[in-house]
Amino acid sequence: MSDSRALPKLLIVEDDAGLQRQLRWAYDGYEIFTASTREEAITVLRAEEPPVVTLDLGLPPDPDGTTEGFATLETILSLRPDTKVIVASGHGAHESMLRAISLGAWDFYQKPIDIDALGLIVARAFHVHALEAENRRLAERVEAGAVLGGMLTGAPEMLKVTRTIERVASADVSVMLLGASGTGKELLARGLHDRSGRKGRFVAINCAAIPETLLESELFGHEKGAFTGAVKTTEGKIELAQGGTLFLDEIGDVPLPLQVKLLRFLQERVIERVGGRQAIAVDTRIVCATHQDIDAMVADNRFREDLYYRLAEIVVRIPSLAERPGDAGLLARHFLQKYAAQMNTTARSFAPDALAAIDAWGWPGNVRELENRVKRAAIMAEGKHVTAGDLDLEAQAEIEPVNLKAARELADRKAIRHALARAEGNISGTARLLGISRPTLYDLMKAYDLQP
Repeated sequence: MSDSRALPKLLIVEDDAGLQRQLRWAYDGYEIFTASTREEAITVLRAEEPPVVTLDLGLPPDPDGTTEGFATLETILSLRPDTKVIVASGHGAHESMLRAISLGAWDFYQKPIDIDALGLIVARAFHVHALEAENRRLAERVEAGAVLGGMLTGAPEMLKVTRTIERVASADVSVMLLGASGTGKELLARGLHDRSGRKGRFVAINCAAIPETLLESELFGHEKGAFTGAVKTTEGKIELAQGGTLFLDEIGDVPLPLQVKLLRFLQERVIERVGGRQAIAVDTRIVCATHQDIDAMVADNRFREDLYYRLAEIVVRIPSLAERPGDAGLLARHFLQKYAAQMNTTARSFAPDALAAIDAWGWPGNVRELENRVKRAAIMAEGKHVTAGDLDLEAQAEIEPVNLKAARELADRKAIRHALARAEGNISGTARLLGISRPTLYDLMKAYDLQP
């Protein structure tokens, strides 16, 4: 007899006991679970996570209607959006089928049931679900190291961001990067420019670092004699980025009067220098970034809504370093090698307590804080190993309030990624850090699709 644990899991949601038995015995290639109510169906979904569900819309307490069936469909897809739900309908239920598909149902079948036809629909649903899962796994199998713009990462959370930027790089759209300070917004903007194919320069300007009185001239340039000290005509950053990309960091600090002029450029693609009268056509792509809550600024009329929609055709949210398990250790080793070589210090590796502290720290300053701490530690370390004291860090425990099954998998993934980073990808070293055998580690890495 085949091991049922290796069989694909199929959930049949049907309140007719006779039909339930008929469907159960119609399939010998699946591990079958049955449910007669919405509560039973959701309980099975949480416990077994079946990839495919067949669902009768007529469930108690509304067996002659569809209310409970649609509620079950919506709950299933809200909990596990990748589930393929195949909905049953009686004759003449065309509107119900259209609604089910619009809510996210995978397919439907009509009663009375044709077992062979339904079998084909179910088999196809499993096939497509497996293909989608494999596609997601392949997309995540990016070797830890330099990716977009030279960014160092091995975390799926950041790799998802870089893939998004790669997809939009060649499109002629404005991109807004949202993330805390020190998360690598300028690095990602440079990577976007590099992948865009634009032949002009990449020009960056920090809008918060330039006085309001000078920012207009910095962006749009000025004519000779436009103001005291303007001894010659000077091109602004927008013109300097002709044919290329202009990165406006901290766009939220641009004053409202200047927002109007920036909006006109985005609409008309022409500028006027300060003190000038001539309209100058400029082909410059805008990428902007901010750490502020830009939606709140728009709501408070501190940032123009029309300008926001011009700048935010594509919005990319960048995770903090604390949301990228394993990356802190990866980046720390990179920075230590860099500064140890630059300053010719003896410290070339991290002591175990330093690695533990790096993993546990929350990194409120993100990558910028990490780089500064490692640079200081490379100077202060007295031996060959940087200690937690050299980093001025104290390990802090993390508690994440999630359900037990999700917490277990999340904890396993984070622990393995951290250990892999600390052991520099060495399987034996990783297993020792985790206190498990190599075969057990291989099994866990295979189960979670993690790469050394």
